[in-house]
Amino acid sequence: MKSEFLLAFNQVCSDRGLSREVVLDALRAALEAAYRRNTGNEDQHVVAQVDLEDGSAQVFLQKTTVEEVTDPDTEIALDDARKIDSTAELGDTVMIDRTPDDFGRIAAQNAKQIILQRIREAEREARYVEYADQEGEIVHGTVQNIKSQVVTLHLEGTEAILPRSQQVPGERYSLHQRIRAYVLEVRKTSRGPQIVVSRSHKNMLRRLLELEVPEIYNGAVEIKAISREAGSRSKVAVAARQPGVDPVGACVGMRGVRIQSIVNELGGEKIDVIEWSADPATFIGKSLSPARVLTVQLDDDPAEGRTASVIVPDDQLSLAIGRSGQNARLAAKLTGWRIDIQGVTEAATWAMKKINEDADVLPALGSIAESLPTVAKILSQHEEEGLSYVGDELLVLEQLIDAVNAYYTSLRDEERKRQMEEETARRAAIEAAREEREAEIEEALSLIPQEAYDISLEESGISSRVLGHLERGGLESVGDVMEHLAEGDEGLLKVNGIGPKSLKEVKATIEALDLPEPSAAPPEELEPEAELEPDVESAEAAPEAVEAEIEEATEVEVEPEAIELEAEAAIEAAEAVEPEAEVAEAVEPEAAPEEAPEEALAARMMGAEEEEEEAPEPDFEEDEDILELEDGEESEELSQRRSRRRRRRLVYDEELGEVVAERRHKREEEESEDWEKYLDI
Repeated sequence: MKSEFLLAFNQVCSDRGLSREVVLDALRAALEAAYRRNTGNEDQHVVAQVDLEDGSAQVFLQKTTVEEVTDPDTEIALDDARKIDSTAELGDTVMIDRTPDDFGRIAAQNAKQIILQRIREAEREARYVEYADQEGEIVHGTVQNIKSQVVTLHLEGTEAILPRSQQVPGERYSLHQRIRAYVLEVRKTSRGPQIVVSRSHKNMLRRLLELEVPEIYNGAVEIKAISREAGSRSKVAVAARQPGVDPVGACVGMRGVRIQSIVNELGGEKIDVIEWSADPATFIGKSLSPARVLTVQLDDDPAEGRTASVIVPDDQLSLAIGRSGQNARLAAKLTGWRIDIQGVTEAATWAMKKINEDADVLPALGSIAESLPTVAKILSQHEEEGLSYVGDELLVLEQLIDAVNAYYTSLRDEERKRQMEEETARRAAIEAAREEREAEIEEALSLIPQEAYDISLEESGISSRVLGHLERGGLESVGDVMEHLAEGDEGLLKVNGIGPKSLKEVKATIEALDLPEPSAAPPEELEPEAELEPDVESAEAAPEAVEAEIEEATEVEVEPEAIELEAEAAIEAAEAVEPEAEVAEAVEPEAAPEEAPEEALAARMMGAEEEEEEAPEPDFEEDEDILELEDGEESEELSQRRSRRRRRRLVYDEELGEVVAERRHKREEEESEDWEKYLDI
């Protein structure tokens, strides 16, 4: 016969709905905790074993075999271990029997609460796992408690709450009423699983359809979309996944018996079953059922969203909109489109008005324009007599409305295409500017000398105030500062504490360091420009040949070494000449690339070169030596005179037949100075 212990053990498993392993683990844990509490040592590795046949229990201490014991609670010497197990080796685990004589009575007294607590925890975990798997499914429950904000349902072995927000508006509940609900969420709490159910969720309707319609359950019919206003009306879009299956008929059932059972479960909620279509216009037209739709115009605007303009007969307008806009609102939720509904009279009147106001509309109508008198007559009769439209009249109005809408749709599409192209060009320009800016920064970074990284900020001579801001910004050397300046002034201004004054000080400090500048090769395009001067004699003989020679000269490739040699020679010559000679060369017409080639060529052809040599120059020599300072620098007055002299240029006047001095504009002067800078004049 089975022992009383085994019978009690099996009874607990049956009453609690728990497996034998779960209850046995709880019993073992209770015995181990009772032994630790009895001995007063919580550091021991205790293992309890229970014999289900006779109900006896044993407790073993688990220790590791070592040469020298440092922790008696967890370790045992090798010699002592071999007394218990002759095959024990170093590192092995030895089980030592430490079962007290009266352990059964002690366990019964001290482990009772622990066993019950473990069993309750296991029971809660089992209920949580069970209902967590049912999340998203329908369960049956009995109304147990009714409050203003929540209704408590009794499920099998646990409870569920039905919040007010998840209840069907207008639905009344009574105690012990058996209802079905949708498991919305299962939460794990210290008091067990908290199950939240709903009767207003749209998936409640989906699950009811799967239960009532076998074709949906086995996959022959698919539910594409559901829009629901609980307690009032719902729309369901279904599609057949197998040929020859009527999806709407399968859901409605013979004489509506299938859909009626769902309506009764939901308290009389109306359900519209609609056949889904891949064409948005067709699907939108069907979603407004039971109203009849004439035409649907779609506008998929990337900015404002998708909008569908629907035209219905005047007598169907209120039916399409529904009470308080409910039918149109449900159709919009079902299709995902914003729906604007118009009566055919309003739409036709708008089309006629656009034709009268916009002269470009009429040519775009084509053959439809021939029906304009008929449309005007139909609208006039309808307004005067208030009669409904017949089939042919509706067809004519529909064609006109579609033609006008198509014209304005084409204009709108062209405008959007233009805006899209402009936006694409703008983004491309921004990206190009960004890449150019990055290239400039990379070039500036490449010009930073390596010596700058060897100079710390403390050695640079920057004030302690600015030094502190730079160090807090993570800058340690002059090279780090120059890396920030490679991005421009804003690169350093973004460092916290650095303002315009500090920026000015940092720049002045870096300039004072006199760091070596990387050598840059002279521009290759300067030498060909300098060789543009043609021979005067050949210019007099054949202007066309001179022009051809100039064009060939611009295509000549000059070696960088030759450019460097010529530039050095020009610099030495410029240092050797007198200031007056510098001024003369500065005003020489042939040395300015900005001079028009036609004027220069004409001046040479007329012998302007000889006349320029004889042209009188302003006489400033008598007092220039007086205006010079003792240290060799020029005085401000002398600099101004030379500046004024550079602003003059000699040109050939065809009317007078001689070379005259002409004052140059400031912009031409700046351009000339730029060229002089490159030509080392």
